[in-house]
Amino acid sequence: MATLYTQKSRNIQLTWVYLIGFLVFVIGVGWIFSQSLNNPIILYIAVGFAFIMNFVSYWWSDKIVLGMSRAKEVSRENAKPIYNLVENLCITAGLPVPKIYVIPDLAPNAFATGRDPEHAAIALTSGIIEKLDKAELEGVVAHELSHIGNRDILLGTAVTVLVGFVSLLADWFMRASIFGGSNDDDNGRAGIFFTVLALILSVLAPIAATLMQLAISRKREFLADASGALLTRYPEGLARALEKISVDPNQLQKVNNATAHMYIANPLKEKRGRIFAKFFMTHPPIEERISRLRELKV
Repeated sequence: MATLYTQKSRNIQLTWVYLIGFLVFVIGVGWIFSQSLNNPIILYIAVGFAFIMNFVSYWWSDKIVLGMSRAKEVSRENAKPIYNLVENLCITAGLPVPKIYVIPDLAPNAFATGRDPEHAAIALTSGIIEKLDKAELEGVVAHELSHIGNRDILLGTAVTVLVGFVSLLADWFMRASIFGGSNDDDNGRAGIFFTVLALILSVLAPIAATLMQLAISRKREFLADASGALLTRYPEGLARALEKISVDPNQLQKVNNATAHMYIANPLKEKRGRIFAKFFMTHPPIEERISRLRELKV
């Protein structure tokens, strides 16, 4: 029988397997593109641009996302029940109290952002505050605090940059192949081989990188579910919250594909029933998350 501790350990191990595989994949794609074009300068430029993207996302991604979501910061004075709930869970988790934001939206949802526990924020929609009881809301907040404590946000940012890096390399290669040609005459058969391989990767690599990003995101959701349930010692609270969120008819207004993966449940209402649909989901199926929570023992 699974326990919270074995579930958390298993998810951490699987996440690192995915991440290491992703890094190897990125390095391999970059090397093949540079071999095909016989011009490492393109790779150097891509790495430099990716570094700038990483720097910007590390320092300002939280402010950008909160602004996009129309989130408004609240304090103990104007939102005492919510502030006390978050503060009590932070004391239990040994985390500093993050900034707390409320999104004026009837759709029940929530997300966490920030580069580390000392610079973190939790955003809750007004809908989730109104529609969940205290135990359910504690489960949601504990889930988001687990993302902060497990450093999921920083990991997600790094993976997002890697996906952008692969897509950038693929786009540059296609443009260079069309407008600049390749050095097949200089490289002979090896040059032709790398050119054909790079052309194939320029189409498939961004898709594969995105699939790996989504797989890592799904694993982090399972881990946050288990960690959050361990924090409250009441997995049923989060399970009931996920049930209510999944059947709520309201659609979150200010959201897009770039931020959908951050929420506790996908606000874009992912389609189900297709054979390969699960591979393109930003979150694991709600039913599977609820089932795992109810199997855990505390």
